This record gives sequence, C-alpha cells and structure tokens, in this order.
Amino acid sequence: MIRDTHPPYGTGATPDIRNDPDTPLIWTRGPLRGRECKTADMELPVLPPIEPMLATSVPEIPTGEGMTYEPKWDGFRCIVFRDGDEIELASRGGKSMTRYFPEVVEQVRAQFPPRCVVDGEIVVIRHEPDSIPKLDFEMLGQRIHPAASRVKLLAETTPASFIAFDLLAVDDESLMGVGYASRRARLEEVLADVKPPVHVTAVTHDPDTAREWFDVLEGAGLDGLVAKPADIPYVPGKRLMYKIKHARTADAVVAGFRWHKDGPIVGSLLLGLYDDAGVLHHVGVSASFSKARRAELVEELAPYRIPAAEHPWAAWTSAEAHANGTQRMPGAPSRWSGKKDLGWEPLRPELVVEVGYDAMEGDRFRHTAQFKRWRLDRDARSCTYEQLERPLRVDVTEVLAGRV
Repeated sequence: MIRDTHPPYGTGATPDIRNDPDTPLIWTRGPLRGRECKTADMELPVLPPIEPMLATSVPEIPTGEGMTYEPKWDGFRCIVFRDGDEIELASRGGKSMTRYFPEVVEQVRAQFPPRCVVDGEIVVIRHEPDSIPKLDFEMLGQRIHPAASRVKLLAETTPASFIAFDLLAVDDESLMGVGYASRRARLEEVLADVKPPVHVTAVTHDPDTAREWFDVLEGAGLDGLVAKPADIPYVPGKRLMYKIKHARTADAVVAGFRWHKDGPIVGSLLLGLYDDAGVLHHVGVSASFSKARRAELVEELAPYRIPAAEHPWAAWTSAEAHANGTQRMPGAPSRWSGKKDLGWEPLRPELVVEVGYDAMEGDRFRHTAQFKRWRLDRDARSCTYEQLERPLRVDVTEVLAGRV
C-alpha cells in the first residue's frame, strides 16, 4: 500500500569537479603528496586553499539598504589566484581546475592584474546555428577529463568563459575584511578593461530590476539570483549572502528504484516522463528520505516490481541504446559514475509522484527532485513533458554585456 507521506526534503547536486578522482588538491606549503599540486611559490596576501563564501537559500528576494543583486551563474565556482606567471584555478571543494581550463589560465594572464585573488564562475556558452546562445552545464562537465589531448581539444571546441563577482586581494592588500560594496568597487576598477571571454557580472541595487532578472534570465541558462548585503566581509565557508532559486512541481512516473548503499532499503526513486510519441524517458531521481521511510518503501513498492525484460527501459545495459539518443534511460556510464553500481530495480510504470524541482537541464531535472506526495489520482500516461514550465530563451551574451 502506497502511503501519502512527506519525508524530509533535501537537495541533491549534479556531479562536478569535487567528485573527480583525478583532480589534484590545492597545496600551499610543505611536502608534495599524492594528487596535490604545488602553489608554494606564490606570495599573495590570500593563499590557497580557501573556501568560497556561500549563500543561504531564501524563498523571496530580500531587500535592505545597500543590498546588491546579481545573476546566479550556472557553472563551476572558481577562485583565481595569480602571482605573476603563477596561476591557480581553485574549485569550491579545494581542488585544482588549472589543467582542465588552459584557455582560462591564458585569459587570466592576459587580462587580470599581475597579483590578485578573484572569486567567480567558470561557464561554457553553447553556440548553435539558428539558436540563441545559453549556458550549458553538461558541456562544462565534459571539460573535466584525464587525457591531456582531450583537454586541449575541448579547450578549442568548447572554450570556457570566466565571470568575476568578488575581489579578495590585489597586490599586497587583502580585501577580505572590508565590506562587499567596497570590494565590488575595487573589482570594477581592476577589471574595468576586460573583454570576453572574461566578464564582470552585472549587478543592480533595484529590487524591481532584480525581480525582472529572476523571471527573465532563466531563459539564458542562469540559476536564479544572489543578494549581497553591502557591509558583509568575505568569510570563507560562511553563508552570509542569499540565493533565490525557482521552485516548481511536476508529476512524474516512478519507474524504478535503486538500493541504498547502507543496506536493503530504498536509496532513490527513478523518475520518468512521457514524450509526445509515448516514449518514457528517465528524467532524474528523488532521494531525500529518512532511514525508516526508506525501509517502508521496500514493502510499498514490492507489488510493482517486474522483470527487467518487461520494462520500457529494458535496454538500459546496452551502450548502443544509450548512444542513439532516442530514449533517455538510467545507467548511462559517465566520467562521474566511475565504478559506481548503476543497477536499479524495475517497477511497473504506474505509480505517480509529485516532486519539487528548480530547473531543467535539457530534458532532465537539473538537481535531485524533492518528494512532495504520491498522486494516486493521476494516470501515469498523463505525466508528460507538456506540464513543465519552459522559460523564454534569452541570449546569455546579452546578459554578460549588461544589456538585459
């Protein structure tokens, strides 16, 4: 019996640089070990490794004297350290991204002050014929590759851009203790002459403009808004800023589940949506359940379990089936999955669940979807892509140029 319960909500994250086993850690002093990379020659007032300052998620756009609003860019958070010819691109998790983005390193060398520490975002802009340019997180993720030849090729075919939004140090001066408004003014000063693919993020102090950005800029591939009080210092790892993201719901088919790594309990529900041709596509997972609820789900889902051969995703183990692109199925191998067990348990595609999500990445949920409730009143065949809210497309290059 499926019970309409509400487990604790949570969010997942699309895999990124932090999960890559081949990415070196940042190292500042002491002996070189394992995958760590040497930056001991740098003499800056702020040295790696350093955690970026973070943001607390809030449901509404906050207001206040001196509040600054800026787009929330959908890429890899990156703190750039430059000391002359020594340049390090540090990820949010303290790993080095320098080897993966040689074109960004060259732009830092060409356009940044000789000695500085700049917080920002690495993004990839997708340009296609007869299509408006937009950010593409999937293409960005493909840039993390162990082969030097592949890194070189991708740097040429899918080059990255860097968007600066905070200044931590310049020359021998640390700015981490001064308020954001002062840091922003210095950032605009030291990067006043940069040209694409280096950008300084657009900002506004007007809440009405911020609301318009929130409604419109998603169509350029952006992830929401960030609000920054004028007086906040830069405190690594602390959530002193605010982020506002879209909140939506959808009804999806529960087409299978994966076992939890800690035992015979449900780890995640596999979600599907039908396209116009009646093909069921894997669109993501819902995984935020308490341990007790995971155990209950095993019993509740048992009547719906079927042999894999009877399932619409029966061909999921075939690399050819994944490659032809006609149907998105779970279990596609990727750089992020590595040796992870991608197996799953098929269910008759009859159960419907309402989930919360923030955005789509192509034809799938951008992050782990949040379980809201069972929809026992819904026919699974009615769960189609048509229900999803699709933002109007906006040219991201216009956003970067400050013209939107």
